[in-house]
Amino acid sequence: MAGYEGKHERRVRRHRRIRKRVTGSAACPRLCVFRSARHIYAQIVDDEQGKTLAAASTLSREIREQGKMESKTAAARAVGELLATKALAADISRVVFDRGGFKFHGRVKALAVGLGEKGVKL
Repeated sequence: MAGYEGKHERRVRRHRRIRKRVTGSAACPRLCVFRSARHIYAQIVDDEQGKTLAAASTLSREIREQGKMESKTAAARAVGELLATKALAADISRVVFDRGGFKFHGRVKALAVGLGEKGVKL
């Protein structure tokens, strides 16, 4: 259909708009989030060097060893806490949040809350 744009295309367009404004540096790297129907992925990126400094997801060994979570939101919070421990170990205490075109609500917000509770500033 002419003029039809699906959910995925709208999200990608939002993400491009966000990425124009949000960049990470060595001093304040970018935390980028991707949410699928089943999992959530997050990584801390230094855009100047193009390197991933820390990463975590619901597929990470540490999260899977915790057993089945009560909900996907609880799993997202656990991913945020795991990523915070990895970030603090890499001497990262402040990040710029890139929500990836997703609403700051639900699992994306839970990940940010888990990260903030462990001491990483957004």
